[in-house]
Amino acid sequence: MSVRNDLPVLGSLGELGDLVQRHPDLYVRWSRGPRIDLSRVSSKDDLTGVLMPGLSANPLGVEPWWEDRPVELWVARRLYDYCHLPREKGRDIRPWVLRGREEGRGPDNEPLVAGVEPVAWIDERVIEEARAAVHEQTGRWGPLRRHDEQ
Repeated sequence: MSVRNDLPVLGSLGELGDLVQRHPDLYVRWSRGPRIDLSRVSSKDDLTGVLMPGLSANPLGVEPWWEDRPVELWVARRLYDYCHLPREKGRDIRPWVLRGREEGRGPDNEPLVAGVEPVAWIDERVIEEARAAVHEQTGRWGPLRRHDEQ
C-alpha cells in the first residue's frame, strides 16, 4: 500500500477485501476526492440539481447471504457498478474509501453519508482487477450503464 495526499492507496482487490473484512462499515465514493468533497459534504442530484444531506456513496460491507464466497469478488462487483463514472464525469473522478454515518438515501437509493472520515484511495489497478474478476464470471451482467469500454 502506498500513500497519496496523506491517504493510503489500496493497490489490489485483496487489500480492499482485507480492509472490508476488518471494517464492514466502509463505503466507496467516486469523485474528485475527499479534499473537495469535505468542503461541502453534500452531493447534488444530477437530474434536479437538489442538494442532498450527505455524500453519495455505496456500502462495501459484505451481506450475510454472500456466505463464504470470496470477498474480493464482492468488492469487485461494488467497484464495477460505477467504473463508468470517470468516462462520463471526467478523468479526474476516482474511487476512494470512507467511513461515516448514513443520513438518508439518494434518488438512486444510494446511501448519503455524513460525518465522513476518508480512509484510502483505490488505485486504478484495483479497478482493472475488478473488471477482470467480473468478466471471468459466467453470468450475463455489467456495470450500471451496462456497456463496457474496455
